[in-house]
Amino acid sequence: MAAPALKCMSVTAIRLTTLIVTLAVWELVSRSGWLYEDVVPPLEKIALALGRLLIDPLTYRHLAVTATEVTAGFALGLAAGTVFGLVAGARRFFGDATAPWVDGLATAPKIVFLPIVMLLVGTGVPSKIALGALSAFFPVAINTAAGVRQLNPVFARVGRSFRLGAWRMATRVYLPALRPSLITGVRLGFGLAVIGVLLAEIKLSNAGLGFLANEHYSNYRIPDLYAVLLLVFALAVGLNSLLGRMGRDRGAVTLKKSRTPAGAGP
Repeated sequence: MAAPALKCMSVTAIRLTTLIVTLAVWELVSRSGWLYEDVVPPLEKIALALGRLLIDPLTYRHLAVTATEVTAGFALGLAAGTVFGLVAGARRFFGDATAPWVDGLATAPKIVFLPIVMLLVGTGVPSKIALGALSAFFPVAINTAAGVRQLNPVFARVGRSFRLGAWRMATRVYLPALRPSLITGVRLGFGLAVIGVLLAEIKLSNAGLGFLANEHYSNYRIPDLYAVLLLVFALAVGLNSLLGRMGRDRGAVTLKKSRTPAGAGP
């Protein structure tokens, strides 16, 4: 018990120390005059800007727009990536045939696809959702396919012995066994979906946190720009951590159930 507690305290201490050092260096640079005025504004100005941002009702309208676009894009990318990953992992020929294309497109900056997305779905909300879905698709698909290929073949043979169809094989055999790979893909996909949506909002939008950040940049309200970025960072990190914790908790519950003898009480 002492060792895990000590490790947790050490990790917390390292995180706090890193945060304090980062803030101290930021404040030193902001007051040194080494850079143009307000390029690295003092922490006091950023804190005041963040306070104004949080009490402004308009902020939450922009947040609602971004949250809707990210949620829709991530959901589409997650569904498509999971299905593609399952097929590519289970069907070796299909996976090998599509791997060069998937790997190549996965490394390309998704913003380069924005003109094509605009031609296909227009410049409104669907373009942001589409770019978010495209960004989320690749990490989910790649991690799911890799997880299927590393899966113990016994699981697949047991499923086939019970004559399970494709849907039941996916939902009762593959997906439960692929939880670690899926959680990794989900967390990466979510982060990239946020980036994709924000980039699309910066390029062409009149609402959303990306638009708000670009508006502050265009008018050289740099402390307000950093305040928006801090809000986005805090929300993204919080939701990503929540996704990871949910995955770990569900995995622990599943492991506990699998170790409980049949017929045993709670």
